[in-house]
Amino acid sequence: MLSIPLLRTIALLYLMLISVVSFADITEAEIRTIFPKLTRIGEPLVNPKVIPVYQLDELLGYVFETNDLTDLPGFSGERINLLISLDASGKLVKLSVLSHHEPIFLHGLGEQPMLEFLRQYEGITVDKRVIVDSRHSGQDQSGSSTVYIDGVTKATVSVLVMNDTVLSAALQVARAYLEGFARPPSVTVRDDVYQPYNWQSLEQQGLLRRWTISRERLQTEFPLDLQDYADPELQQALEQSDLPGQYYYAYLNTPVTGKNLLGEQDYARLKAVLRPGEHALLVASVGHYGFLEPEFRRGTVPSRLGMSQNGLPVDIRDLDFFDNSTPQMPSDAPPITQLGVFRIKAQSGFDPSQAMSLKLDFDLARNHLIRDQAELSDSYQLPAELFDIQEVVDVKPLPLWQRLWLDRWLQITGLVLTLLVVSAAFIWQHRLSSHRRLFHRLRWGVMLFTLFFIGFYAQGQLSVVNIYTLLLQLMKGFDIEVFLLDPVLFVLWTYVFISLFLWGRGVFCGWLCPFGVLQEIAAKLGGWLKLKQVKIPPKLHHRLQKLKYLLLLILVGSAFYSVTLAERLAELEPFKTAVTLVFVRSWPFVIYALLLLGVGMVIHKFFCRYLCPLGAGLAVLGKFSLFRWLSRRAECGSPCQLCRVRCEIDSINRDGSIDYDECVQCMECIVILNNPDQCAIELSQNKQRQKAAAADNSIVVQQL
Repeated sequence: MLSIPLLRTIALLYLMLISVVSFADITEAEIRTIFPKLTRIGEPLVNPKVIPVYQLDELLGYVFETNDLTDLPGFSGERINLLISLDASGKLVKLSVLSHHEPIFLHGLGEQPMLEFLRQYEGITVDKRVIVDSRHSGQDQSGSSTVYIDGVTKATVSVLVMNDTVLSAALQVARAYLEGFARPPSVTVRDDVYQPYNWQSLEQQGLLRRWTISRERLQTEFPLDLQDYADPELQQALEQSDLPGQYYYAYLNTPVTGKNLLGEQDYARLKAVLRPGEHALLVASVGHYGFLEPEFRRGTVPSRLGMSQNGLPVDIRDLDFFDNSTPQMPSDAPPITQLGVFRIKAQSGFDPSQAMSLKLDFDLARNHLIRDQAELSDSYQLPAELFDIQEVVDVKPLPLWQRLWLDRWLQITGLVLTLLVVSAAFIWQHRLSSHRRLFHRLRWGVMLFTLFFIGFYAQGQLSVVNIYTLLLQLMKGFDIEVFLLDPVLFVLWTYVFISLFLWGRGVFCGWLCPFGVLQEIAAKLGGWLKLKQVKIPPKLHHRLQKLKYLLLLILVGSAFYSVTLAERLAELEPFKTAVTLVFVRSWPFVIYALLLLGVGMVIHKFFCRYLCPLGAGLAVLGKFSLFRWLSRRAECGSPCQLCRVRCEIDSINRDGSIDYDECVQCMECIVILNNPDQCAIELSQNKQRQKAAAADNSIVVQQL
């Protein structure tokens, strides 16, 4: 039998092609190759989860996994987990793929296009707006906040998911740990609020805070008399005054405080030093017990002085603002013994319009072994008229699925119009099929549009992989956004699902399957070349029909065991090779698809009839269809066998009934039925009527 060796050859090629798929794993050891200057890897941080990388004490950057930061599903319904390296300036260093289940890259294009796509992000700062648009990529974007990069043909959804994953995760890390990437504050300083004040007026207006710590107040915090502590700095302060310390502090970003305390020149210099979203705080002390510890190093974080707001610590760091200049304080300023300007980072969440607390730690030694500590604090709030307070509106971009629907309006429109035409053809099939030439032109027009527009252009080829995704989603908790990511497939699947309960599987298999159209073309080509058609014997035909149901069971079952295995086994379908990638693929896949089409030239729709697991799945649901619209006559099957003989899919039984599980609703049988010049019963009856009429005419002539 011809079909047996063909099946063996197809099976051999199938096993060859699923074995060529591989994907390289990425290990943590690569961190050292990403940052060549690396000397140590820091302890993992949380919220968000990252691994800091250092050269001695200098931060080089962070390494993190996107699965720890995002939950955006890919086309397969599973997340794409990336390893991202971000340097201390907010620049993406390297991106690697840790795991994914995107079918187009796993078993289609291969891993290289995916890696090349991700390589384009290297060197981009995360505050840039990245647009995946091949038309503009490569253009000079110097000074621009927008960067265009190339997408990957045939993998639109996957690359857009990766783009959102990369930018969302990297921006979270930058905002949490790097300077200059914080969200714009909800409170902005009013630059128009200013008038000249001296030191005393600033204090009276509540713009400058004086904090006095008396000897009695400090004594309440310690078990011993203050005189008994061996602290030379404190003892010197106590000798000079009953006040161990008097401190002043002020928020410098507002012009009314900054200009009056620093002078216009130093205020302008301060504004230039501060990064966007950062704040500056001036602290001064009068007396011998300062707010900075004797061993304090300029430009670092003080250990004696601290700050908090709403019960949470606020990190402050010395700006070393007066390293090369002399402070120009107001003329009535007290004799300041210690002065510092401190930076508050944008990531601290500091709100200058809210109350703030300054804290001072006292660490006094009883002796060389025992020390006593105490922390004193003072609260202060600036006048509200210094700020514009606005409600933070976190403007989120449109969800990815909405952007995809807007971007693919042309494909969606073309698909919907096609579905309307197909629906009309099925609703008025008897009226339409009575015009044989018009019907054939319409069907072939729809099929060619399906192949070239829906298939090659819009990538609307349904697959058994979509069934995996649906079943796995139902198990994990259904999320419709996973399916909305591909609008063409979503619209097509919705239509096919509804039509299954109206007309059965034939609506898709006979009209809307791009690979099915390729098989129709192969059959036509075989007819034009006058190739001898192979007729499968009825017994073998019925056995082979059951094969696709067995394959469906194996493939769907494997998905619950291993999604990766199921995706490899799904290469049984040649759809990805022939339609998605248009045969631009490695040779085992191409030969497999071409062999199936070649067989289809002599055995009509060989793959559809015997191997297609998707067709089997649709046939199972099609059993519940409400209507059987293909009309039959009493004479169909007994005695007439014309439709059965002409049915190339062999879905008409000997008794004239139609096997709707196998029928692709090409409607050739009702074309025959509704055209008197085609239907054998009509032709026979016409001949009988013509003979009867001729006999009647002969009798009349004889009588005359």
